[in-house]
Parts: sequence; structure tokens; C-alpha cells
Amino acid sequence: MDNLKSACIAIVGKPNVGKSTILNRLIGEKIAIVSHKPQTTRTRIMGVLTQGEDQLVFLDTPGLLKPKNSLGDYMVKSVIATVEGVDACLLVVQAGAPVSNADQELAARFRRGKIPTVLAINKVDLLADKTPIMEQIAAYSQLYNFQGVIPVSARNGDGMGELLAELKALTLPGGWMFEEDTLTDQPERVLAAEMVREKVLRLLDQEIPHGVAAVTEIMREEGELLELHVTLYCEKPGHKGILIGKGGGMLKKIGTAARQDLERFFSCKVNLQLWVKVKEDWRQRPETLQGLGFAQQDLKL
Repeated sequence: MDNLKSACIAIVGKPNVGKSTILNRLIGEKIAIVSHKPQTTRTRIMGVLTQGEDQLVFLDTPGLLKPKNSLGDYMVKSVIATVEGVDACLLVVQAGAPVSNADQELAARFRRGKIPTVLAINKVDLLADKTPIMEQIAAYSQLYNFQGVIPVSARNGDGMGELLAELKALTLPGGWMFEEDTLTDQPERVLAAEMVREKVLRLLDQEIPHGVAAVTEIMREEGELLELHVTLYCEKPGHKGILIGKGGGMLKKIGTAARQDLERFFSCKVNLQLWVKVKEDWRQRPETLQGLGFAQQDLKL
């Protein structure tokens, strides 16, 4: 159909500003894990929203920070490569926060690439006094000529309709990129592993969660039951004991919480089996990252 329009939009910003929550809210499905910890998202996640004649292809990216290890290098390269290959961007910032170095760097890339960009000021529900938002809008307007600036709360949905309208205005004629029922490019095995990792982030607080990777080893249907075997890789032998917990208590908590999300997502009963293995200092080793599915050798700055 000649009237079909689409846009590929990168969701970018600092860590922990709510990019993944915004993606999930826009799509209407939980395809990106969320937690209160920064750097929850490690890889680029695609979500597709098709409404009427418009198709929006969102690319949720890791938070932009100065890298501290090989995993951090990979994440930064992922953000930059994504920004340079899209039709538009959605910059997400936290309500009331000052302009960050990461935001300045992103704005410079928007200017160089002349990339149409919408600014979403998220977490407005956390501000009792909304007056700082006007100062924030003025500060960010000095950085870049945004297509629109929308205060939102991804958590409760405030402003999300207005944000979606601004993003739909960025679509271009030329048809859709994907079939109408496409939701994400993430394989189900990856989605399952990420749902498990989310529970590690939530249940282990500040102890070891960023040193954990999750990999689905087995995924198969057994009648009406989905069988999943997921391995959690940690960096040190001592971390393995924390993940398992006394009498296996922590691993059981992780599995129970993850199973609930998995059964909602896959709409069936799930038999989830978890294992814990040690890969020492895996975040520092590019060859190990590649084996865990992180490193893409063709990512260039």
C-alpha cells in the first residue's frame, strides 16, 4: 500500500533514565528488562509498533557511560553505531536532572548527522514541584533543535500518548520494514535469558548482579509445557555461592520470580531449570563476550 509509513528510531540517553520502560510502554509488551540499577540493558533491543498506516521500529540502547571494561566498550560502540544508522532518535532524560556529558555527546552526534530527535523528560511523577522542568527544557533547547519536547512518566503512562504522536510524525513514506505482527527481533531464547537476569538484578541488590550473564542452553516444548534450561555465568567462585544462596534459597527465588514472567510472556506453563557457572572476569575478555553473544566484530566507531 502506497500510504504505509515507517521510521527507525533509536532510544538513547544516560543509564537508568527509563529507556527500556518507555520502550515497553510504547510497545505494550515487556521485551526489555528493567531494574533500578544502571546499565541493565547491555545490547541493542528492537521493538516494533504498528498502528494504522504507521510502523515505528524502536532500537533500545544501553545507557551511555565512560566504559570501564570490554563489555562497556561493546555497549558504547553499540549506542554510537545505532545512532548513526537510524531515521530519528528519542533522547530520554530524567526530570529535574542537569544536562549530562552523555547528553552533550549525543546532541553533538544529532547535529553532525542532522538527525530528527524528540526529547522525552521522564519520571515527572517523582517531582512534587514541576517548575524545574521548564528550566530543564530551556537548557536542553540550547543543545539541539528538538522536533518535540514531551514530559512523561513511563511508569504510570502520563504523556505517553503525546510522545507517541510526536514519534509518528517522524515516519516517512515507503512502506513498512516488518510484517504487521512483528514485535521484536530478539530470539525467544534471548528474551527468556534476559527475564532471568532481570530477577538477578532485582534480588541481589548491590552484591554481584553486573557480573552475571544469562544464557538459554535448552528451549523446547514438551506437550503443553515449555522447558527452559538457563545458565547464569558469574565472575568469581565466591559469587556462585551468593547466587545459589543458603540451601539453594536465592536461586529458587530467582527461578520462581522469573517463571512468573516467562509464563505470562509465553502464555503456557514453564519448567525452568537454572544452573550457575563461573567464567572469571568475563566482562574484561572480548573472546568470552563473543561466546556469550555480546561482541559484534563489525561494530566500528
